[in-house]
Amino acid sequence: MTAEHIGQGPPGIDPELIDTCVHCGFCLPTCPTYQLWGEEMDSPRGRIHLMGQHVEGTPVTPEMAGHFDACLGCMACVTACPSGVRYDRLIEQARAEVEREHRRPPSDRAFRELVFRLFPYPRRLRALRLPLRLTEGLRRRLAPLLGRIDARLGAMADLAPPITPRVRLPRLVDARGPRRARVGLLTGCVQGEFFPQVNAATARVLALEGCDVVIPPGQGCCGALSVHSGRPEEAARFARRTIETFERAGVDTVVVNAAGCGSTTKEYAELLADDPAWQVRAKGLRFTDLAEYLAELGPAAERHPLDVTVAYHDACHLAHAQGVRAQPRALLNGIPGVRLVEIAQSDICCGSAGTYNLFQPEAARQLGDRKAAQVAATGADLLVSANPGCTMQIAAALRRGGARPIPVAHTAQVLDASLRGLPVSALTAAR
Repeated sequence: MTAEHIGQGPPGIDPELIDTCVHCGFCLPTCPTYQLWGEEMDSPRGRIHLMGQHVEGTPVTPEMAGHFDACLGCMACVTACPSGVRYDRLIEQARAEVEREHRRPPSDRAFRELVFRLFPYPRRLRALRLPLRLTEGLRRRLAPLLGRIDARLGAMADLAPPITPRVRLPRLVDARGPRRARVGLLTGCVQGEFFPQVNAATARVLALEGCDVVIPPGQGCCGALSVHSGRPEEAARFARRTIETFERAGVDTVVVNAAGCGSTTKEYAELLADDPAWQVRAKGLRFTDLAEYLAELGPAAERHPLDVTVAYHDACHLAHAQGVRAQPRALLNGIPGVRLVEIAQSDICCGSAGTYNLFQPEAARQLGDRKAAQVAATGADLLVSANPGCTMQIAAALRRGGARPIPVAHTAQVLDASLRGLPVSALTAAR
C-alpha cells in the first residue's frame, strides 16, 4: 500500500514509509511522550520500529497497541525530521491496524463508542448544552471524584467549557465595503456548539475584510477525529458530506478556524484517493486556515488599538501539520497596542490532540499542566489559541493551577475586537 491509499485502501502499514526512517533520533527531543517517560517505544523512532515488526508479521499485541495509543499525533516529529519521514501517515495507518486487529477491554470499547457517537455530531452536542450549563459548578466540584472512579470521566467533567449563549449564524454574511472574495465557512462540531462566538467573530472579520461569507446550514463533522483515531472509512463518509455541502453552497474556497479540522480537510484528496471521482471533487475545493487566508488577502479594514499583552499558543495541527506559524503572529502584531509574547517550548503539544485528553487523561493532564505553567510565566493578559481542543485543555489546566486566571480567545476574536473598536474588557472578561 502506498502513502496515497490511507483512505479506504487495503489494510496495512506502508513499508516504504517505514524505510524512510534512518533512526537518527532528531525526533526524540520534540516528542511529548518521550519527554514525559524517556521510553524508546514511546518515541516516534520506537513506534516506527514496532510498525516494522508488525509489517514483518508480529500481531498487534496489547503492549504494541498501548504504545500507538500513547502517541498524540502532534506531528512535531514531522517538523523535526531531516529525512522527511511521514510519521503522520504512519501513525494513522498503525491506528487503523489497531482498530482492525486489537480487541480492547469492554470499558475501553464502551468509552470510545460514546466519544465517537457524540462528538462528531453537532445536534447531539447541542443536546448537552443545557445540562452542562445547569451543572457547571457541580461538574467542577465533582471532577476530582469522578477522576478517582475513572480518569476519563473526570477529564470529561474537567474539560467541558463554560456554555455561552447560542449564536445563530445567517446563511450569508455580506461583505462590508468593496467585495474582494466569496468564501465558505466551516463551522465545525465542538467549535460550532461550544464556541459559537468564535464562528461569529470569524464571519464578521471576513466580512469586514471584504468577503461574502457563505455558511451552509446543517454542516456535520469534517472527519478529523475519525481519521486521527484509526477510523478512515468513517472519516471518508464525513469528508464526502462536507465536500457536497460546500459544492452545493457554490464556493471554491472554505475558511477553517479550527486547526484539527483544517489539517484534515486539506488532506481530503489523500483520504479519498481510492475513489478517483471523489478525489477530483476534493481537489476542486480549497480549504484554508483563517490566519493563512487573511494573510494572503491582506488587510483592508482599519485596526483599532487594543492595549493587551497576548501569548499565542501554537496548535500542533496548525503549526506542524499545516505549517501556519508566522501568519497568526503577523495578524496579532498588526493590531496597534498588542504586545505579543512567546510561550516557552511552544512546539510541544498541550496534551489535547483531538480525543487524546479523553483517552489518555493522565499523560494529557501532565502535558496540560506543563503548558499552563509556561503560559502563566509569560505574564500575558490573554492567551490566544486557534483550536477548540487546545482552548479547553489549557483553560482547564489553568483552573487547576490556581494561579491568576488568564482568559483564552481565538485569533478571530482578537481581530474582531480590533476591527469593531471594542474595549479590551470584551476579550479579558472572565469566561
